[in-house]
Amino acid sequence: MPTYEYFCKNQDCNHEFEVFQSMKDDSLTDCPTCEQPTLQRKIGLGAGIIFKGSGFYETDYKKSPQENKKNDSSSTEAKADTPKTESKKKESTSKP
Repeated sequence: MPTYEYFCKNQDCNHEFEVFQSMKDDSLTDCPTCEQPTLQRKIGLGAGIIFKGSGFYETDYKKSPQENKKNDSSSTEAKADTPKTESKKKESTSKP
């Protein structure tokens, strides 16, 4: 749930606070300090995502079974399309 910042527009109060609210909830209107309908929600930048640790890799997250089947079938098709080459041994010629 996001954190919203509110401030009271009442000149005598000027109370500021933060509230954890669902995005579906209506904005608060009544100040908890002066109990007047003078609250205004601040427009904030929001919090950015902070990645901590040594690194994040594709293998850190499990794939759904359907994605695994897709990847397996596409890799087998790709293998079937590529021509196979046989390696020939070179005949060594020895000089007498």
